[in-house]
Amino acid sequence: MTSTRDILFTACELVGLRADDAELLHAHSNIVYLLPSAGVVARINGNDHAGLRAKASITITRWLADHNLPVTEPALDHAVDAAGSTVTFWIYYPQHRIDRPSPRHLGEILQHLHTLPAPPFPLPEYEPLVGLVSILATADITPKVLTAADRHWLSRQAEQLVTEYRTLPTVLGRGMVHGDAYAGNTLWTGNKVLLGDWDETSIAPRELDLANTVQARRFGIREEEIDAFLRAYAYDPRDQPLFDALVRMRDLHTLTSYIRRAQRGDARAHTELMTRIQSLQNPATPARWVSA
Repeated sequence: MTSTRDILFTACELVGLRADDAELLHAHSNIVYLLPSAGVVARINGNDHAGLRAKASITITRWLADHNLPVTEPALDHAVDAAGSTVTFWIYYPQHRIDRPSPRHLGEILQHLHTLPAPPFPLPEYEPLVGLVSILATADITPKVLTAADRHWLSRQAEQLVTEYRTLPTVLGRGMVHGDAYAGNTLWTGNKVLLGDWDETSIAPRELDLANTVQARRFGIREEEIDAFLRAYAYDPRDQPLFDALVRMRDLHTLTSYIRRAQRGDARAHTELMTRIQSLQNPATPARWVSA
């Protein structure tokens, strides 16, 4: 298997950027490197969708910026395919402030996003839990990663939530959504907050973009932060059946990358995976989730 650094060097050579001083910033579902000499961030995406989402994110963010939405912007107007991955290059925004952007800032951006006109390019329909359903259907999940009972339980939960997603009514309507909106995808540039990571942009009930922040109770977000987020968005969906399903769907969605990492032998990811599954199966004894 080609290493991510080899993929990075190949992609940078193709676009004329230095990679010898590259610094790893993030390694989870995507791999992110800083190229300090260029002031650029390189994002390496696995080609689960043939790289189409990563490539589309460039067009999407250019259009959003033209509509005055505060977004992270691409450094290059094209992506590079290298060794089965897709690499995109983005402007680097150094984070010098001690405080991080708050959920309130995210709520303001999402309220703006959801009032924009339909974009002049097609967007895919959001596919609920497609990654989890796919990985649960494969034969190569070892019992050390998931027991047969846990695998069966997760499959049934996913099937139920997908049905609810497709049948429960939306109050906010369907339209363009970020698809992975949470405060961790926001950055400062001066005193302005930008929203990044547009790979999951799609058409879905707009409530989807509000679910991640409420689901972040699992990670210790304070209720007053959730309240401030929803006030900034100017709508509170917490009494909606569809929204409840979306929050529970987010719970399951977060397991996908941990299953994959545990399959690769990541012990910390496996420990966190077990914590999450057990707290989902036993709601009376919830556990604090952490990013492993």
